[in-house]
Amino acid sequence: MFLRDETMRTTLHSDKVAELTVRSYSPPVVAPQWRLLQVINQLGVGGTELGLRNVVSGLGSEFEHRVCVMQGLGEAIPLPRGTPELVLDSNSGHRKGFALWRLAAIMRQYRPHIVHSRNWGAIEAVAAARLAAVPVVIHSEHGYEVEMLAGLPLRRRVLRLALYGMADAVVTVTKELRDYHAGQAWFSSKRIRVIYNGVDTNRFSPCLHFRKLVRDRLGIPPDSFLVGGVGRLVRIKDYLTLLKAARVALQRGKNLSLVLAGSGPELSGLVDFVRQTPELAGRTNFIGVSANVPELLNALDVLVLPSLKEGMSNTLLEGMATGLPLLATAVGGNPEIIEDTKNGFLFSPGDSDALAGQLCTLADSPELCRLMGEAGRRRALGHFSLDHMLQQYRDLYVGLAIQHRADKRR
Repeated sequence: MFLRDETMRTTLHSDKVAELTVRSYSPPVVAPQWRLLQVINQLGVGGTELGLRNVVSGLGSEFEHRVCVMQGLGEAIPLPRGTPELVLDSNSGHRKGFALWRLAAIMRQYRPHIVHSRNWGAIEAVAAARLAAVPVVIHSEHGYEVEMLAGLPLRRRVLRLALYGMADAVVTVTKELRDYHAGQAWFSSKRIRVIYNGVDTNRFSPCLHFRKLVRDRLGIPPDSFLVGGVGRLVRIKDYLTLLKAARVALQRGKNLSLVLAGSGPELSGLVDFVRQTPELAGRTNFIGVSANVPELLNALDVLVLPSLKEGMSNTLLEGMATGLPLLATAVGGNPEIIEDTKNGFLFSPGDSDALAGQLCTLADSPELCRLMGEAGRRRALGHFSLDHMLQQYRDLYVGLAIQHRADKRR
């Protein structure tokens, strides 16, 4: 089913909404030359969806974009600004079997030059694109879910191997994720490209005005060491470890406050833990999904990500660009963002004692916080800018499309 964007506009209540307004790297203003179909399982609030929106809204008029959504739009779905149309393949949020033939029909109708599918939930788009004779087919992997921690089932591994082999390019967002999927699918890591996520370093930047504004709004004293977490409150993010570490730091006499922004199935359990922990009561704010993440980050003294597993955390990139020291588990792509002891500290998953020690170290040293924050800001500007990410995707898409045209002429 093809729906134009005017039928999809909605009021947005997401902490990722404003990231649709991104700085383009300013490609030449020309009539659309390439039709690009992005295929994704759902458009919800998450890093994969954010990356897609940034690409669609940032690449410019050289591309005519469509987005095919496998399972509907989720809770709060904005269209990327500048998207001429939205292609929606929706079944009221309920997936019924392998969508190969429906996808192939959409591709034959739209006739894209390039199909880019993302994650397991959309991987059959690779086969569909081949059935529909799409010139360029790309698949990318963006992160982990809880069920992946023990490894992939044999069926998924075999299917990934076959579909990766059909694609013109396979992409991951970290080197660690590349190596993981190469190993799970018996696929050569040399055939998988890495394109890091990028952050808008203008929107996410230090601002003292927001520090006071947000703290006043939340009732947090100016001298309190404010620890924050931003993201989905799901089990794989393990925010309970952060609460346990904060309790230890408070028991050691640190003047510490907490703020958690986000929602999810773990929220009620985290709230119950705080209620049952005298040290945390009155010092912990659950603010739900926030539409003002840049402002919130500026109110913090440190950003913590205690995930059990992680792909490429946009939250860490945003905190780093804002000039915050980062504390995160040494899993997934986190060590590719954090240079341990330089722009933050790494710790083992679930190690609340180690995290508590790191919180105490930073709470005792504003100068160390400042130095780590400045180092992180420099790292964000040098390695993880949004412009750099957009340029890499543009080069990937156009390079493969031009190569296909050249091969066809031979």
